Amino acid sequence: MRILLTNDDGIQSDGLFALIDTIAAMKDFNGKSLHQVWVVAPEHERSGVSHAMTLKKPAKLRRLGDSRYSCSGTPVDCIIIAGLAILHEKPDLVISGINRGPNLGTDIVYSGTCGAARQAALQGIPAIAISCAAHCDNLEYEGLTSFLSANLKELVALWKPDSFININGPSTKSRDLKAVWTVPGKNKYIDNLKCFDGSDGYTYCFLTEGAEERMPDALSDHQAISQGYIAVGLVEVHPRAFHEPSLNGQFVF
Repeated sequence: MRILLTNDDGIQSDGLFALIDTIAAMKDFNGKSLHQVWVVAPEHERSGVSHAMTLKKPAKLRRLGDSRYSCSGTPVDCIIIAGLAILHEKPDLVISGINRGPNLGTDIVYSGTCGAARQAALQGIPAIAISCAAHCDNLEYEGLTSFLSANLKELVALWKPDSFININGPSTKSRDLKAVWTVPGKNKYIDNLKCFDGSDGYTYCFLTEGAEERMPDALSDHQAISQGYIAVGLVEVHPRAFHEPSLNGQFVF
């Protein structure tokens, strides 16, 4: 397969390197690489940018080596530019990650990692977002990479149009992780803002680390991670109406 790799943590992310090494190491019985790997990733961290795109100014590409590029834009820019300016055709698969930290439940709305996978799916490309669901300095990616390499063909077969596969797993070296189907949990965020007035007349506002509450749900990705499993889910890419279907076509007032 021709596989495009990206992320939202930036081109120098350890998680991206782990993903590159994993896919590149997959060989057939004759020692030939199974996959052609392309990398287009943001030049700097773009966490929390969701599905943002660079508009009304150029996104800049830098070639870093064979089949590897950095982009000044967002993860979504990387997917669009890779197809139109680098590969000149759709890749067979997009994998976005491995993200530093979880993309569980409502996190999916904010995640640049998931934004890239969503953009690929909108273009009809099978897509996987993969995240290491832990908050620590030295994440262990081996558990996730071994799961991915052992099951890549089967994971691609799970993909359905208008969706992307969202995977979260623990930080561990264990190669014996079990994966379970999950639904996105619900997060409640308690934001924390610090502000100060600058001498230039602006008030500077910094969104700092706040708190998060996770609504209990035995079938959620949150629950699976808390039990040491890999959480796998198919996430729909299109918005859904929340009103009753029987109201469709009727006048509102």
